Amino acid sequence: MEIVIVASAFGMNAVRADGHLKWAQAAKRAGAAGFEVRRELFASEADAHPEQLRALGVELGELGLWSVFSTPAELYTPDGRLDDGALRLALDEAAALGARFVKLQLGGFAGDAHGAAIAAHLAERAGRAQRADGATARLVVENGQLARGGSPAQFFGLFDALAREGRAGLLGMTFDIGNWAWLDVAPLELAPRLAPHVEYIHCKTAAGEGARRFPVAPAADDARFRAVLDSLPRDVPRGIEFPFDATRIDQDAAHYVGWLAQV
Repeated sequence: MEIVIVASAFGMNAVRADGHLKWAQAAKRAGAAGFEVRRELFASEADAHPEQLRALGVELGELGLWSVFSTPAELYTPDGRLDDGALRLALDEAAALGARFVKLQLGGFAGDAHGAAIAAHLAERAGRAQRADGATARLVVENGQLARGGSPAQFFGLFDALAREGRAGLLGMTFDIGNWAWLDVAPLELAPRLAPHVEYIHCKTAAGEGARRFPVAPAADDARFRAVLDSLPRDVPRGIEFPFDATRIDQDAAHYVGWLAQV
């Protein structure tokens, strides 16, 4: 079981202030196999320059970590069009980093999968740059906390549309267990149907109500959380996306890496 630590687990302000490398080192000490780089946590646009991303990728590799490149960009515009520019930029930046996955939000998908266009972008990216191991970043879309890009119907529709186009498997899904709470959707109801498409899992639960919800660590005795994991593939990476205790970050991170690998 490969465990990833999402950079934001160490605190968004801390990552913006100190940079991703410092916290990737903490992820390595905790025993993680991978580290999720978050574009929105860059201190400035200079951090997204190809040379900066390549340098960070080399440093992560020297630590023995593989990476996920996460961007808040949306694959589909609010009016339902494929966002060619956002997709191309995300693929380029992920390639510079040498990421295993490139993760976008789904956005305004409304029924037309644009599978041929997505495939063309992926082929273009593969032809222009690859990771050191010869592979390219795997494209995954994540269920977000907003109705646009977080609706179960959108994900069912996306994968059904790709299958109709003969492009099943063109991209995968990041199943964020906690994000469904923002839409008052029970993840256990969705996990079995979406499981064939899930290639990466974001692990967290939510506390609070309405707009005051916030991510928290799953309780050790949370049977519903365990049931969701049991309904999803066990051979895909699990990412820790809940905040660690700032007073004992190293101990907390190591504890949850070990726990999540066993639960």
